[in-house]
Amino acid sequence: MDNYRLGSGDKILINVYGEDDLTVETQLSDSGMVNYPFLGELKVTGMTVAELETTIHEGLKGDYLVTPNVHVSIMEYRPFYIHGEVERPGGYAYQPGLTVSKAAALAEGFTERASESKIFVVRGDDPSKTPEKITLNTELRPGDVVTVEQRFF
Repeated sequence: MDNYRLGSGDKILINVYGEDDLTVETQLSDSGMVNYPFLGELKVTGMTVAELETTIHEGLKGDYLVTPNVHVSIMEYRPFYIHGEVERPGGYAYQPGLTVSKAAALAEGFTERASESKIFVVRGDDPSKTPEKITLNTELRPGDVVTVEQRFF
């Protein structure tokens, strides 16, 4: 998840060690902006955690702090969605290592009409929103939308 890009719905914690006034916990909105002390509005969607740490470090260094020790962590990932032939379709909290099989378990399993071979995902970070056929062992990412289709008897 080192290359994970922040997006709307993610809840992050920005902490500068030894500087309690610079600790910010926020959930990213659709605008992707974070109002950070001394630096103002920062556009953080599309950035990795490391890129955001570097941006804040460079912004605070010199004028405000000599050597700021910045740490950014993801408190809560944006949800993924699963619908179609599952018992409880809807949005669920993402967890690292989540597979389609685990996602179905969170949705209380497949219905009796579900096809375990006709499962599609639209990746949350895919601007074209193209459905991709996947298997039960495919890893999901935050913001993904999974569709489980019916099987024919």
